[in-house]
Amino acid sequence: MASDPMSVNSSAREPPAPPGSGADEPKFGGYTRFELELEFVQALGNPLYLNHLASRKLLSNPAFVAYLDYLQYWSRPPYLKYLTYPGPTLKNLQLLQQEKFRQDIISPDLVERLRMEGMKAGIDWHKESFPSTA
Repeated sequence: MASDPMSVNSSAREPPAPPGSGADEPKFGGYTRFELELEFVQALGNPLYLNHLASRKLLSNPAFVAYLDYLQYWSRPPYLKYLTYPGPTLKNLQLLQQEKFRQDIISPDLVERLRMEGMKAGIDWHKESFPSTA
Protein backbone atom coordinates (compact mmCIF):
# COMPACT_ATOMS: atom_id res chain seq x y z
CA MET A 1 0.00 0.00 0.00
CA ALA A 2 1.49 3.35 -1.04
CA SER A 3 0.46 5.17 2.16
CA ASP A 4 2.67 2.91 4.29
CA PRO A 5 6.20 4.39 4.42
CA MET A 6 7.62 0.92 5.02
CA SER A 7 6.08 -0.51 1.83
CA VAL A 8 7.98 1.61 -0.68
CA ASN A 9 11.50 2.88 -1.13
CA SER A 10 11.06 5.90 1.15
CA SER A 11 14.40 7.42 0.15
CA ALA A 12 13.09 7.85 -3.41
CA ARG A 13 9.91 9.68 -2.32
CA GLU A 14 9.48 13.40 -2.37
CA PRO A 15 8.80 15.07 0.99
CA PRO A 16 5.20 16.14 1.52
CA ALA A 17 4.20 19.69 0.74
CA PRO A 18 4.31 21.96 3.80
CA PRO A 19 1.09 23.64 4.96
CA GLY A 20 0.00 26.64 2.96
CA SER A 21 1.76 25.48 -0.21
CA GLY A 22 -1.53 25.01 -1.99
CA ALA A 23 -0.92 21.31 -2.60
CA ASP A 24 -3.93 19.07 -2.14
CA GLU A 25 -2.48 16.32 0.04
CA PRO A 26 -4.51 13.16 0.58
CA LYS A 27 -5.45 12.41 4.18
CA PHE A 28 -4.76 9.23 6.10
CA GLY A 29 -7.02 8.85 9.13
CA GLY A 30 -7.82 12.56 8.86
CA TYR A 31 -4.17 13.69 8.75
CA THR A 32 -1.90 14.65 5.88
CA ARG A 33 1.39 12.87 5.30
CA PHE A 34 3.09 16.11 6.38
CA GLU A 35 1.33 16.00 9.77
CA LEU A 36 2.03 12.30 10.30
CA GLU A 37 5.70 12.60 9.43
CA LEU A 38 6.08 15.74 11.56
CA GLU A 39 4.64 13.97 14.58
CA PHE A 40 6.84 10.93 14.05
CA VAL A 41 10.08 12.85 13.45
CA GLN A 42 9.47 14.92 16.60
CA ALA A 43 8.99 11.73 18.62
CA LEU A 44 12.56 10.80 17.63
CA GLY A 45 13.76 13.56 19.97
CA ASN A 46 12.77 11.34 22.93
CA PRO A 47 15.52 8.85 23.92
CA LEU A 48 12.93 6.60 25.60
CA TYR A 49 11.06 6.33 22.29
CA LEU A 50 14.30 5.46 20.49
CA ASN A 51 14.85 2.72 23.04
CA HIS A 52 11.32 1.46 22.40
CA LEU A 53 11.98 1.34 18.65
CA ALA A 54 15.19 -0.60 19.30
CA SER A 55 13.43 -3.04 21.63
CA ARG A 56 10.90 -3.75 18.85
CA LYS A 57 13.85 -4.43 16.48
CA LEU A 58 12.70 -1.68 14.10
CA LEU A 59 16.13 -0.05 14.07
CA SER A 60 17.61 -3.16 12.45
CA ASN A 61 14.93 -3.30 9.74
CA PRO A 62 16.48 -2.06 6.44
CA ALA A 63 13.18 -0.53 5.26
CA PHE A 64 12.82 1.39 8.52
CA VAL A 65 16.45 2.57 8.33
CA ALA A 66 15.75 3.80 4.77
CA TYR A 67 12.71 5.66 6.12
CA LEU A 68 14.89 7.34 8.76
CA ASP A 69 17.26 8.42 5.98
CA TYR A 70 14.32 9.82 4.00
CA LEU A 71 13.20 11.86 7.05
CA GLN A 72 16.39 13.93 6.94
CA TYR A 73 14.51 16.45 4.79
CA TRP A 74 13.26 17.85 8.13
CA SER A 75 16.74 19.34 8.70
CA ARG A 76 16.26 21.75 5.76
CA PRO A 77 13.98 24.71 5.06
CA PRO A 78 11.05 25.03 4.76
CA TYR A 79 10.45 21.98 6.99
CA LEU A 80 12.87 22.91 9.77
CA LYS A 81 10.66 25.73 11.04
CA TYR A 82 7.86 23.31 11.92
CA LEU A 83 9.91 21.38 14.51
CA THR A 84 9.02 22.28 18.09
CA TYR A 85 12.33 21.04 19.51
CA PRO A 86 14.74 21.04 16.57
CA GLY A 87 17.87 20.47 18.67
CA PRO A 88 17.17 17.01 20.10
CA THR A 89 15.00 15.98 17.14
CA LEU A 90 17.68 16.63 14.53
CA LYS A 91 20.51 15.39 16.75
CA ASN A 92 18.77 12.05 17.24
CA LEU A 93 17.77 11.82 13.59
CA GLN A 94 21.43 12.31 12.68
CA LEU A 95 22.57 9.73 15.25
CA LEU A 96 20.04 7.23 13.90
CA GLN A 97 21.89 7.26 10.58
CA GLN A 98 24.75 5.44 12.35
CA GLU A 99 24.42 1.68 12.72
CA LYS A 100 26.39 1.64 15.99
CA PHE A 101 23.99 4.14 17.58
CA ARG A 102 20.97 2.12 16.40
CA GLN A 103 22.48 -0.91 18.14
CA ASP A 104 23.58 0.94 21.29
CA ILE A 105 20.30 2.78 22.00
CA ILE A 106 18.92 -0.43 23.48
CA SER A 107 21.17 0.27 26.50
CA PRO A 108 19.38 1.94 29.44
CA ASP A 109 22.66 3.68 30.29
CA LEU A 110 22.79 5.42 26.92
CA VAL A 111 19.12 6.37 27.15
CA GLU A 112 19.68 7.88 30.58
CA ARG A 113 22.78 9.76 29.39
CA LEU A 114 20.83 11.25 26.47
CA ARG A 115 17.98 12.20 28.81
CA MET A 116 20.38 13.93 31.19
CA GLU A 117 22.12 15.76 28.31
CA GLY A 118 18.73 16.98 27.12
CA MET A 119 17.74 18.23 30.56
CA LYS A 120 21.10 19.97 31.01
CA ALA A 121 20.73 21.66 27.61
CA GLY A 122 17.27 22.90 28.60
CA ILE A 123 18.51 24.26 31.92
CA ASP A 124 21.49 25.95 30.27
CA TRP A 125 19.26 27.52 27.62
CA HIS A 126 16.90 28.79 30.32
CA LYS A 127 19.78 30.32 32.29
CA GLU A 128 21.13 32.05 29.15
CA SER A 129 17.72 33.29 28.04
CA PHE A 130 16.53 34.43 31.44
CA PRO A 131 19.56 35.41 33.56
CA SER A 132 18.79 36.03 37.18
CA THR A 133 18.71 39.63 38.30
CA ALA A 134 19.76 38.81 41.84
